[in-house]
Amino acid sequence: MALEINIDGQSVSVELLGKEGNFHKVSIDGKVYDVDLVMVEEGVYSILYKNKSYNVELAAGKEPKTYRINTLYNSYEVDVLDAEAKYLKSRKHDELDTGSVVSSPMPGKVVRILVKEGDKVLAGDTVIIVSAMKMESEYKVKKDRTVKEILVKEGDTIDGNQPLIIVE
Repeated sequence: MALEINIDGQSVSVELLGKEGNFHKVSIDGKVYDVDLVMVEEGVYSILYKNKSYNVELAAGKEPKTYRINTLYNSYEVDVLDAEAKYLKSRKHDELDTGSVVSSPMPGKVVRILVKEGDKVLAGDTVIIVSAMKMESEYKVKKDRTVKEILVKEGDTIDGNQPLIIVE
């Protein structure tokens, strides 16, 4: 299973293709690497790649699935963007009213639409409920708004970040 990893704002796809002892075959954006990887102490790793040695320190960040990676010369901020991390981020930001579009960061299924076009909604009102990863999430508006357009219907399967409701 490939993971989306964000490294200092650049997104890459990383997949473990195989492992035998310390030897790992890893695909990064489609390019395959054979590395010898050993954890030498908690959070510190030694990596051998093409007869070169790299030492890497991995420190947990303040948010789940975030890390700081330190090498001899550089430091990187890293986010693991798997389904769980995307879900946790969506739960942290239940109010996804980004101006005029209400959307869900996760793919899922529209469970219930609580408004009609033309409805006036108040700050904090739930406008739509989406089921993702067997959990239902309520999406609310942050400010008083009017529902301009509903782009989905109950029962629809949706993609992550797909516009669901337009408000003004």
